Amino acid sequence: MSNPITSPIRRNFLRLLATTAALWAAGSRAQAPDGAPAQLRIGYQKSAANLVVIKQSGWLEKRLPHTKVAWVEFPAGPQLLEALSVGSLEFGLTGDSPPVFAQAAGKDLLYVGAEPPKPDSSAILVLNDSPLKKLADLKGKRIALQKGSSAHYLLVQAVAKAGLKWDDIQPIYLAPADARAAFERKAVDAWAIWDPFYAATELAIKPRVLTTGRALSSNNSFYLASRPFATQHPQALNALFEELTRADQLVQERRGEAIKLIAGFSGLDAGVVSLFLQRRPRSPVGPLNAQTVADQQRVADAFHKLGLIPKPVRVSDIVWRPEGLSLAAK
Repeated sequence: MSNPITSPIRRNFLRLLATTAALWAAGSRAQAPDGAPAQLRIGYQKSAANLVVIKQSGWLEKRLPHTKVAWVEFPAGPQLLEALSVGSLEFGLTGDSPPVFAQAAGKDLLYVGAEPPKPDSSAILVLNDSPLKKLADLKGKRIALQKGSSAHYLLVQAVAKAGLKWDDIQPIYLAPADARAAFERKAVDAWAIWDPFYAATELAIKPRVLTTGRALSSNNSFYLASRPFATQHPQALNALFEELTRADQLVQERRGEAIKLIAGFSGLDAGVVSLFLQRRPRSPVGPLNAQTVADQQRVADAFHKLGLIPKPVRVSDIVWRPEGLSLAAK
C-alpha cells in the first residue's frame, strides 16, 4: 500500500537519481588516460566495513589516480540498487535479498563479487518485556523489516522454521531508522534487522534476540556493478577486490584502528562498531564461486515460492565471469 507521506519522497528520490544519471552519462562512457574508468561512483552502507575503510584511508584514489571516485551512502540495499539500476552508481555492496528483487524487476546489473557468510550479523529482536519467546509466537504479530533486504529473507526462513505460513504474520515494511522508532514505541512486536543497527539497538535498549541468522540464513554480502562498468573495466574491479581484501586485513589485524576509522566516519559509537565487527568473520573479496551462487539461488527460489517476487529468476544469468576464471567452488 502506498504511504501518502513517503510516496512524494520516493518520487523526489527517483527524480534526483534520474537527474544525477543524466549529468554523469557522458563521463560514464569516458576513460582515463591509463584506460581506467574516468569515474567510479560507489554506493555503500554503514555496515560495509571494507568499503568504509578504503574510503577513509583514500587507498582507492591512490590506486586509480586518474579516476574520479565518488562515495554515496544509502540506508539499505534496495535503495542502493535502485540508484545502480538507473545509472547513478557503478558499484555497490548489499545483502542477499536486494539483488533478487532487482533481478526480478528486470534491473540490468551484475553480481561481481562476494564476501563470506555472516549469519550472526542479523537477528529478529523483541523488547525485553515481550511475551514472545519462540519463533512460533510470531503468528499474528506485526514485524518490522526493510522490504527486499537481507532481513526479509531471514524472516522468511524464520517463519518457515516455526511451521508458519507467510500470511500468518503481519510484515511492516520500514527503513531501519523508522523501524527502530516503531520497535521502541511498541508499534510493532518484533524487528528483523542487521548490523550495525542490530548492534546499536542491542547496546542502547537491551532487546532480546529471538533468533539470529545462524541455521536460517547465510547472510551473504554481494558486490554489484552496472553491466557496462563490469564489462569495460574488469581491471578496475580487480583493483577494487584487492583493496577491499586489504581493508579486511586491517579490520582483522588492527581492530582498534578499524574501529576508529569506521566510528569516525559513521558517527556510530565505538562500542557499536566493536560489537558488529566481532560478529563479522574474516571477509576477503573475490568473484562468486559455485557454492555462493547456489546459496543465492535458494534465496531467490524462496521469495518466488511465496509470491514475493513476480517471476522466477536464475541467479547465474547475471553473475560476472571474468575471462579465464572458473566458477568452481574453492
